[in-house]
Amino acid sequence: MSFQEKLQAIVKKNNSLVCVGLDSDIDKLPDNIKHRESPQFEFNKAIIDTTHDLVCCYKPNTAFYEAYGNKGLEELKKTCDYIRGIYPDILIIIDAKRGDIGNTNNGYAKFVFDYLSADAITVIPFFGIEALSPFFAHEGKGVIIGCHSSNPGSKEFQELEINGKPLYHIVAEEIMKQYGDNPNCMIFMGATYPEELGTIRTIVKDMTILAPGIGAQEGALEKAVKAGLNTQKEGLIINSSRGIIYASNGDDFAEKARETTEKLRGEINKYR
Repeated sequence: MSFQEKLQAIVKKNNSLVCVGLDSDIDKLPDNIKHRESPQFEFNKAIIDTTHDLVCCYKPNTAFYEAYGNKGLEELKKTCDYIRGIYPDILIIIDAKRGDIGNTNNGYAKFVFDYLSADAITVIPFFGIEALSPFFAHEGKGVIIGCHSSNPGSKEFQELEINGKPLYHIVAEEIMKQYGDNPNCMIFMGATYPEELGTIRTIVKDMTILAPGIGAQEGALEKAVKAGLNTQKEGLIINSSRGIIYASNGDDFAEKARETTEKLRGEINKYR
């Protein structure tokens, strides 16, 4: 089964395009969690248990786990194993933004797909689209290629014009040329730039777009949803990380995360 087929199944089951980013920074965890033996995992588990019926994906960013060395990677592994074991219908996207020559990418792919058993990985295409082939060699696994990020400085390079086109247009066109018919191929495009998101939608047709930037980065939700949906009123994964997982820093953090997730799902569905 392709990543796209798995995604469509969970979107339908939970009526949701919401992805919760598990960017669990120990310094920001509630006091009743941060001093436990496995604080990141315990925090993630509570978030997952209270939101699993409201989302289509979870997206841990590896940086928040790599920062703590072996212990952090162990907590990331435990988080992925928990989702896979208890809520197997929900997809796991590893936000790693990896990208190198093919031989190195093979190692990145093995870590994410074989060791973590995740469903998808975010990658950077600037070593050339052909260098990403080791990720695509893993059957049924999603490869989410960076096109235009959500941060304010993204325009510095990503919108540089080459022969009259901004670079992110060229990236999207090349992705379509090489992997446009591959159901495991997607792109990520910041929801903070809804006009550019709409332009990218016209280039990639019905391909799924991961759109980060809703929540703490204050992406314009209505504009982003309307610009990013495909012809099936799907094809969009709306990610919120800090806006959900840090909705409260008290003992009620999980309940507040659920309330925030449910509200986001309702707002997205209002515009579908």
